[in-house]
Amino acid sequence: MKDAPRISRFRSARRIPAALTALAVLAVAGLFLYDLAAVRAHRPGMQWRRDLARQLDRHTPDETGVLLAGGVLALAGAVLLVLALTPGLRRILSMRAPGTAADPGIRAGIGRKDAARVLRDRAMEVSGVRSARVTVSRSRVAVRVTSHFRELEEVRRDLDEVLTAGVGELGLAHPPRRRVRVGR
Repeated sequence: MKDAPRISRFRSARRIPAALTALAVLAVAGLFLYDLAAVRAHRPGMQWRRDLARQLDRHTPDETGVLLAGGVLALAGAVLLVLALTPGLRRILSMRAPGTAADPGIRAGIGRKDAARVLRDRAMEVSGVRSARVTVSRSRVAVRVTSHFRELEEVRRDLDEVLTAGVGELGLAHPPRRRVRVGR
């Protein structure tokens, strides 16, 4: 039997602009490094660097404008790093491909809120359930149910069966664990 392909999470398209911005910052840093190496080798610095040095000579690092500009640049860099490293689209759960002849280029996903809605509707079909609240995360389905006329253990047992079937029918690539709480 052939191993099933690994189904990865959905990634947002923001990685490309973040990578391009990081490359631009790297190029500017390389230019500064080149100019610094040239000055250390007793060659004259580039004209733009001499102009920048004159500006920095007039403005000291303890001025409010310089501190504010440095803080804004540091914050922008931190945001770009977070955007480049996080996968994004965390609200979408990956689904497995149906059958074995599925095109590997086709991917399916379901939103976590939509999955919670489907599982809540399934939980409300159980006899004795008055209200249900379902939260779906990447690794867990948390279900809180209020029961009103049946024994709590019977309701919990029926809910486990219904939720097991519901999660299976969702076709998630990584089925989450279930945590069911039943109360009056």
